[in-house]
Amino acid sequence: MDTLTLLNEEIVNCTKCERLSAYIREVAKRKVKRFRDWEYWGKPLPGFGDPDPKLLIVGLAPAAHGGNRTGRMFTGDSSGNWLARALYETGFANKPNSEHRDDGLELKDAYITAVVRCAPPENKPTKEEMENCNLYLVEELKTFKNLKVVLCLGSIALRGTLMALKKLYPQTSFRGIKFGHGLRYSIEGLPFILYTSYHPSKQNTQTGRLRWEDWLRVFESIRKEMEGSP
Repeated sequence: MDTLTLLNEEIVNCTKCERLSAYIREVAKRKVKRFRDWEYWGKPLPGFGDPDPKLLIVGLAPAAHGGNRTGRMFTGDSSGNWLARALYETGFANKPNSEHRDDGLELKDAYITAVVRCAPPENKPTKEEMENCNLYLVEELKTFKNLKVVLCLGSIALRGTLMALKKLYPQTSFRGIKFGHGLRYSIEGLPFILYTSYHPSKQNTQTGRLRWEDWLRVFESIRKEMEGSP
């Protein structure tokens, strides 16, 4: 098996965090009324996408009734559809929605991952849980040799990504890196560009904090960046 396949198998079988393991199993058992006929995934989620990506998209964690139900990152909820549509409109995906893991969605030059692989209660992983999961992101970053851009969706995703980057690039300075929407960081010693964006959660999209045009602009900028790369 290749390195990425082995890593993803390890992720799916991970039980490092007792609180999170118990929570995702309980959610999968109890479900919610609108998904009562679903057989929930109820396990840690591996990443998804092109195994040799130029763009790595890093989220916070699977949603309890999204990825934790469907078995695929950013799938089965409004956040997943916002992401899929933006990826489709900028040439990274073959279709504009993300409904379930057998829906035919394919990514080109892009890979989706997260800093925590189990859905955490209230979307709030502990520091220890983030550290437990961080090795998986480190291994993904080591595996993907042709990355041009890493996009962090939300402040916690940025925090977890920086945690991993500091392990991989201990001589690199990450001072001055702050979260904000549409920010771009070219960091000396880093072989790719770092972008940050608001997460396309309902708390952001339904309140107007994240507007579609501002969300899409991030991916358009990344596409132009990649096309300008050798």
